[in-house]
Amino acid sequence: MGVTNDLVRRVAEHKEGVTPGFTKRYGVNKLVYWEAYDDYEAAIVREKTLKRWRRDWKRALIEENNPHWADLIGQIAPGFAVGPG
Repeated sequence: MGVTNDLVRRVAEHKEGVTPGFTKRYGVNKLVYWEAYDDYEAAIVREKTLKRWRRDWKRALIEENNPHWADLIGQIAPGFAVGPG
């Protein structure tokens, strides 16, 4: 979970494993849920709210919107690719 002004760049960083932390340690590299906000402060408030949620609530939110846990990066960046080639 996090707030960014460049979701495609952020996803690429996670997929390439260049940023140390939870996502690199546990191999988290799929975008399965995201929300867009025009207001940075509102995005921060939402992030803090979601971080306080129980794990099963977060899973239900994802599955309500993405029941197969598909990688959604292709929806926001068609043809997205990481690495050589």
